[in-house]
Amino acid sequence: MRIFDAHCDVLYKMFKNPSIKFQNSASLQVNGEQLTAANVKIQGFAIYVSPNIHPNLLFDAALHMVELFYEKIIKPNPFIKLITRTEHIDMLDDDQVGAILTLEGCDAIGRDLLKLKTLLRLGVSSVGLTWNNANSVADGALEERGGGLTQFGKEVIRLLNETNTWCDISHLSEKGFWDVIEWGNHPFASHSNCYSLCPHPRNLKNDQIKAIIERDSVMGVTFVPQFLSGQNEASIIDVLRHVEHICELGGENHIGFGSDFDGTEHIVSGLTSIGDYFLLINELQKYYSEIQVSKFLYENMKKRYPRRI
Repeated sequence: MRIFDAHCDVLYKMFKNPSIKFQNSASLQVNGEQLTAANVKIQGFAIYVSPNIHPNLLFDAALHMVELFYEKIIKPNPFIKLITRTEHIDMLDDDQVGAILTLEGCDAIGRDLLKLKTLLRLGVSSVGLTWNNANSVADGALEERGGGLTQFGKEVIRLLNETNTWCDISHLSEKGFWDVIEWGNHPFASHSNCYSLCPHPRNLKNDQIKAIIERDSVMGVTFVPQFLSGQNEASIIDVLRHVEHICELGGENHIGFGSDFDGTEHIVSGLTSIGDYFLLINELQKYYSEIQVSKFLYENMKKRYPRRI
């Protein structure tokens, strides 16, 4: 079965350690060899700029990761193709993998819309407004203030609407989430789980999940144990619990996956890398039809990827 994984942090790990080779590095949970072996058709590669980086260097760090994406992932691997619009997905051959460049948090752009326009022109086609903290766009999920979109944040939303760019609400505050639902044309959650099963601030409450469903959007269930079980350990059954809960809310056609491989210290038992997706597929097939599993793994995400301008 084909897989659309909406989120991994390979670029940040390579940014921290330039000696890592994407093709076959054992230090990566997502590498070139495993992508093809696992039948991953689309992989999202996040530009994550750590809050530990000096504010004057945030945009430079983002550009560095863009360079890594093109020079270390796309260029040496002819089977990996850049995806910036829906028709690019449809053009992929059977033996090719599509790579989507995403921005995880707008900290790198400060209050400069030109910097965001630059990243969009460089191939970014999904923009997360925040990481966990506040920035000039909005408050993140762990910001105690819990504010929504700023005036500048509304300008960012207008730009994303104008360019038909995915607006990723994972990591966003609850107020920010509802602002995006109201004003955004293409909201989705790349890697978030269910708050009612695991009350972590990064997870989505039932009314938020229902809003995603009502907007005919999609949320990617993630493999971070703390968002699955609330502990540092979790199992594939915990992943299925979150999938089933979304189904119970009417979300069968709105479930995807965003593993967060290479971005979490703790891993799900049995899901140690992208190559282990087959174990998740085996469990899903015990409880759901082939059509349903295909939706969860690929079709639901692919259907919502915007036709960008």
